[in-house]
Amino acid sequence: MKVLFFTKEFPPYVYGGAGVHVEYLADELKQLMQVEVRSFGDQEINSENLSITGFSGDHTDFESTNKKLKTIFNTLQTNLHMNANEIDADVVHCHTWYAQFAGIMAKLCYGKPLVITTHSLEPLRPWKREQLGRGYDTSSWIEKTAIEMADAIIAVSEETKVDVLKHFNVDEAKIKVIYNGINLQQYQYTEETSTLKKFNIDPSKPYVLFVGRITRQKGIIHLVNAIKHIDKDTQIVLCAGAPDTEEIAKEMQESVEAVKKTRDNIFWIEEMLPKNEIIQLYSHATVFCCPSIYEPFGIINIEAMACKTAVVASAVGGIKEVVVDNETGILIQVEQQNTAPFEPTHPEKFAKDLADGINKVVNDSELRNKMELAGRKRVEDFFDWKAIAKQTENLYKTIL
Repeated sequence: MKVLFFTKEFPPYVYGGAGVHVEYLADELKQLMQVEVRSFGDQEINSENLSITGFSGDHTDFESTNKKLKTIFNTLQTNLHMNANEIDADVVHCHTWYAQFAGIMAKLCYGKPLVITTHSLEPLRPWKREQLGRGYDTSSWIEKTAIEMADAIIAVSEETKVDVLKHFNVDEAKIKVIYNGINLQQYQYTEETSTLKKFNIDPSKPYVLFVGRITRQKGIIHLVNAIKHIDKDTQIVLCAGAPDTEEIAKEMQESVEAVKKTRDNIFWIEEMLPKNEIIQLYSHATVFCCPSIYEPFGIINIEAMACKTAVVASAVGGIKEVVVDNETGILIQVEQQNTAPFEPTHPEKFAKDLADGINKVVNDSELRNKMELAGRKRVEDFFDWKAIAKQTENLYKTIL
């Protein structure tokens, strides 16, 4: 069997959870079948059972195009280029709307069975209009078309499956829940602290860690607003970059600058760090915080848990299937608007509740130690990529 992945992200160009997913799933699937990856980028790699080809996502044709629409036009043209070379795979598997038009064309032009993994859903991310303008209507149309014509749909959590059935006209029998996973050998606790020293983080003092993109979805502004309620001795480490828009980048800058006037132990790392450095930050964090307002799965939580770090996270989406409340971390309930963008109805209360959860974990070493051990065990029991790759292979077989 041979599978072809269409994806926007693949190393070295990974900035989100979908890119992490594709990287590790491809690595495990190559043990079971031939894997070809066509990605945005300039990659050109060929190894046993795995080949990666990058396609430029920045076309000069659109230099004078409206900035927000340029993203859409670049994406569509790149997707077409991805289909220009003959496709000899048995199955085509798409990841995120950025690559789904390529999957649509592959099914129509080459007759290939189409699999879609729903890493997130456009109807639940209306803030993308800030980034794409009317292009958000196009991304939503692409996603709807791809999902409804797919031969199989992978939902990364049970809650995501519910969302797919609610927002799209699909047969429930086509949807299979397969969780995200993690490389247990790579993501584990390390004693190394060179990264902490590089950023002047004091390893002898507690710190709360955030890792993720600067986007409405990840809720980072709510964590920044919670800082004033977090114990003064707890360091704040924000490993946050790749802002969706100039507007949210400015909002983040202003929010951090305002709170920095009240304390000097806030460390904002704006660069995307390599895995070994992120693993150091996870390993030595006293608590990891995931304040997302929408999260189909939340792979960052299992990364933290694998490194034996307790988690404080919002009780939304797939996070509730990953973090076990009062066992591997603390889930923070958040009263949200009934319709997207699902912002907290009472944002100040949400920020205060996040801080209370963080303070509780920091100040209760016995509870924290139990959560650290339970978190690692849960990851080992449920989120191993080897098992996930086998489930994916079995899904491919059902549609061939």
